[in-house]
This record gives sequence, C-alpha cells and structure tokens, in this order.
Amino acid sequence: MNFPMIGRTLGYMILFEAAFMSPAALTAAFYREKSVIWLFVSMVICIVTGLLLVLLIKPKQKRIYAREGSVICALVWFLYSFIGALPFRLSGYIPNMIDAVFETASGFTTTGASILTDVEALPHWLLFWRSFTHWVGGMGILVFVMAIIPLAAGGSTMFLMKAESPGPSVKKMVPKAGQTAGLLYRMYFVLTLSELGILIASKMPIFDSLCLTFGTAGTGGFAVLNSGCAGYPVDQQVILTIFMILFGTNFSAYYLIVTGHAKDVLKISEVTTYFAIIAGAICLITLNISGMYPNLGLAIKDAAFQVGSIITTTGFSTADFNLWPSFAKWILILLMFCGACAGSTGGGMKVSRIQVAVKTVIKELDNAIHPNNIRKIKYDGKVLDHAVLRGINVFIVSYFLVLGASVALISIENMDLETNFTAVVATLNNIGPGLSKVGPAANFSAYGPFATCVLIFDMIAGRLEILPVLVLFSAHTWKDGEFLGPSFGKERRKSKDQDFADDLMI
Repeated sequence: MNFPMIGRTLGYMILFEAAFMSPAALTAAFYREKSVIWLFVSMVICIVTGLLLVLLIKPKQKRIYAREGSVICALVWFLYSFIGALPFRLSGYIPNMIDAVFETASGFTTTGASILTDVEALPHWLLFWRSFTHWVGGMGILVFVMAIIPLAAGGSTMFLMKAESPGPSVKKMVPKAGQTAGLLYRMYFVLTLSELGILIASKMPIFDSLCLTFGTAGTGGFAVLNSGCAGYPVDQQVILTIFMILFGTNFSAYYLIVTGHAKDVLKISEVTTYFAIIAGAICLITLNISGMYPNLGLAIKDAAFQVGSIITTTGFSTADFNLWPSFAKWILILLMFCGACAGSTGGGMKVSRIQVAVKTVIKELDNAIHPNNIRKIKYDGKVLDHAVLRGINVFIVSYFLVLGASVALISIENMDLETNFTAVVATLNNIGPGLSKVGPAANFSAYGPFATCVLIFDMIAGRLEILPVLVLFSAHTWKDGEFLGPSFGKERRKSKDQDFADDLMI
C-alpha cells in the first residue's frame, strides 16, 4: 500500500475543501451575516491540516493502483463529510456532531436527507454551503480535482475516477483521464448555468435559484424553504422537473451531441429505456392519484415531478407522496431501486445494471429450456465479457447484503418496518425522503446516534457504489507483507494490483 501517496492526495483534497467553502463566505458578506466566523475557522482547520499533509509527505512512487484508488476515494468522502460538518457544529445550528456529519454526508453524496426541522432558521451562508455540497459531490469530488490538477502519475488517476464515478463502467471519452474529467465538468457546468439562467428568467429569487440549481445538478434535494418546492409556481416546478431528468441522463449522450453525433444517442439503450420508464411511471401514477386532484393537469404535474425526483434520486418534493395510494407509493419505491443512468449524477442501481440483470435472467431461462444453446448477452450491440457480468453480479449481491444488514441494525431502535426499510433504501440509493416517519413532510431527526451512523455509512457506500467502501473496511486491503509500497518490487505490485483492478471494474 502506497501510504505516502494516499496521505499526500488526502492533503490536496482537504485543501480543496477549504476552497469549496469560500463561495459561502461571499454569500455571508452579501447578507452581512456575522456567524460566518465559524466558516472561516473551519477553512483554517482545512488549510492547516492539508498543508501539513502536502508539505511533510514526499512520496517516492507517485503511481497508484486500484487498491489505493478505492481507499483514497472512500477516505476522501468520509473526511469531507466530517470536515464539512464543522460549520454546522461550530456555529451551533446543529449542536450534535453526528447529526452535523449526517447533514453534510447527505449533501456531498447528493442524498438530500435531513435532520433539520426548520431549514429557514439557517443563515444564508450555511444554506448556501449545504446546497453547494450537492453540486460538488454530484459529478464527483475527485473528478473535479482531477479536472484541475494531476493527483497521480501516468494513467493511474483512472483508478480514482473508476472508484468514484457511478455506473457499471467508466470509459475515457478522450485519451487521458484528466481530460475526461475536464470534459465531464464542462458539460456539467454548461447544464448548471443553463438551469440557473432559466430559473432566474422565471423570476425565482436569485438565492433560491442558486441553491435549487445546485441541488438539481447534483441530483441532491436540499431545499431552502420548509415547504420544499411546493411553494414555487407551476412553471418553475416544470423547469426543475425537466432539469432533474436531464441530469439523470448518461453524460455520454451529451458528449455525442456536442461532437455532432446526435443521432447516435438513440442507439444508447440505457437512455431510451430511462425515458421509457419515466413516461410509464408518470402515466401509472397519474391514473392512480387523479382522483385526489381538482384537475388532471395538476395530477400530471405532481406525478412527473415526483417521478423525475425519485428516479434521478434528487429528492425534491412538491407533494407529500406519503399520502398517495399504495400503488403509487410502490411505483416510487421501485424507482428508488432503479435510479438514473450510469455516467450521470444520479444514484440507485442504475438502469444499465437492471437491463443487464434482466438479460441474464432471460439467458438462464433460455438455457434451462435449451441446454445446448450457446447464447451471449449483448448490450448496445456488443457482447458483454465475463468480467463485466461478474462485476454486476458482485455489485447486486453486495448491495442487497448492505441493505439487509442496515435495516436489521437500525431496527434496534424500534421504528416501524416501513420507516426503517425506506430510510435505508432512501439513503443507500441517495434519494432523500422515504415513507412513513421519514417521508417528504418529515425528516431523519427521530433516529438516534447509532442508526444515524449506519445511515451515514449507507449514503457514502451508495454514492461510491458499495465496493470502494467495502475495500476500505476489508482486512485483506491492509494485509501485512503483500502491499509494502514501491520498494517491494514494481512488477509483482503491478501484477497484483492489476488483478484487483479487474475485480473492481464493473
């Protein structure tokens, strides 16, 4: 294990967290809020800690492999959640540190679950920081930094991108990982500015436009009003619905569009299936809830907003869907598991994984009927090799193991099953609201410290797609004598780490 490289990379990342806090300071200056002093204290802690790690640690070997990539990625997200919680805790707006970490982890992982009962009581700078964590975490913290500076030598930064980016696989759009990261963020930035401009043009207050744009872009869900998004006019709710769905789309589609291959977007089966699921869910829910609304238009509007919010794992709400009929709620729960596209800012299992899983079931059924048939699983016209299928199967098994264990652990606090189950589903899939006592009109404040820690783990594990976090906590990762650093022998190290990389590339 290349500990010096891990420490130095963490130092750079902590310095960047101080930089991420700076826009909130500008917000405080605009609104003349004196409590921002605690933000500056938090920034100083970041700067001092980061500089010590960067200046004191001098790695001789700057290459990293899959193992280090997973460990760095998981550590960064846990560190960011802890350090990012300092402004909440030091300012006294969230007096309990575990609750403060929960709120920050929910922000960076773009979950949008909250323990706050009165968000309007927070000062503007803290509301801005809370929402800005969505935008930073949406495309990926490490992806953002890699778009600016190289974190490791050669092509080894790709291991960081693979560990952090959502979806079954991460491919280079351009030859270098840093260029791919830069391209992703340019598209992310353009979409963000587009939404911000349209919301401001619709006469939404600028501060609200900024915060809701950050939440939509990162498919987060933190609102700045206690009523969520229900208090905004219909046209603004429609704008949010459209952009939630756009940010849940595979960014490869946008790459094809900007490179002049727009017709090829229809060849991406994940994208077409994603929009088909959305359309079908809107129709089914509208039919089920239409009797609760004075006219069909309002029913369609709320159904579309909630479907877009849940499948993209954004978590905004315009209605208390906890009061909807059981069929509509069941559709929403299925969408929570489904999630958005791979290569987007959305969470969940991803449409592409579900497509491959369905194809696998069909293949096995066909083999049971015709044992002598040889049938390959194809995706977008290409045969999927065994490594990809194995990786998807490993993810699905790990996903449900974590889901089951988490529900069992938080059940110790004696909440009802609907609350516990949907709380874990909402956090593991980075949704935000669940049902019953954690529904859109409620929050997660009823849980005690132990259950809150479990849900924090679920949010980070869900955002990183399980495996990097499991690697961090695996005894095999830290086994003595096998990963002794650069001096142990480059060839043996490269061979072992490359094998491990193949296990992680899902």
